[in-house]
Amino acid sequence: MTVKIATAQYDISFLETWANYQRKTERWVKQAAEQGAKILMFPEYNTMELPSLFPKEIYSALNEQLANLQTLYEGYVHLFQGLSQKYQCYILAGTFPVCISEGVYHNRAHLFMPNGDVGFQDKIMMTRFENEHWLISAGNELKVFDTEYGRIAINICYDSEFPLLARQQVEAGANLILVPSCTDHAAGYHRVKIACQARALENQCYVAQACLVGDAAWSPAVDVNCGSAGVYTPVDYGFPEDGILAAGEFNVPQWVYATIDLKNCEKVRAEGQVFNYRDWTLQHNAVLR
Repeated sequence: MTVKIATAQYDISFLETWANYQRKTERWVKQAAEQGAKILMFPEYNTMELPSLFPKEIYSALNEQLANLQTLYEGYVHLFQGLSQKYQCYILAGTFPVCISEGVYHNRAHLFMPNGDVGFQDKIMMTRFENEHWLISAGNELKVFDTEYGRIAINICYDSEFPLLARQQVEAGANLILVPSCTDHAAGYHRVKIACQARALENQCYVAQACLVGDAAWSPAVDVNCGSAGVYTPVDYGFPEDGILAAGEFNVPQWVYATIDLKNCEKVRAEGQVFNYRDWTLQHNAVLR
């Protein structure tokens, strides 16, 4: 069964009001839905435009942003839950720094289902900025999610650079990995992009990346953002020769669309030129001497 996926190059805004956020979010979702997309992905930390709703002394201070964001969390969940049902699509709503206990925050990606259900994946691997400056803590549980199109998984930005995470999810049946990302330099963007393509190659699966774009000088968390969204594939029979099914224009706010069929992963693993997925365990036979 084919499905059209939309992955965002989402521009961060100074919102000023919750109503502006609602309108912007629905405009993005509506546009993708009208193009026939059934799986929509927003980037990591796109919710960090929400502190612009608060006074300057809050949105300009890292230690104030996270605590005050929690007052908007229920509304954020309600908004995306309603949109996924209204437009009958799966929406990965970027990530939200969620307080799970006093002073402890996880970078959490929520997957909203057309039937109203909500799943989530916490980021496993923290960057230096998250660890040393923002004090956001790592999660420790990997998940996979069943959809009508097949089983999917989420690697949040830096997570994609660690192959054993994705491998566990693919072995649990995920043939599409969603990678919401937030990178402030081209080098960071390319690290994640290269990782996404590597995960697609070694697991013979689809990997989609979303990016936050645009500058927000008012924000100490996401002041500079760059990248382009893309959908990556195995490099083998029936797939693009460079493994790039779709790619956006660098730093331009837009949806990037691709039509995929998760059953193609099983076919290439059985009939491909190479068998990266099957041969994974063979690398354990080699011993360094």
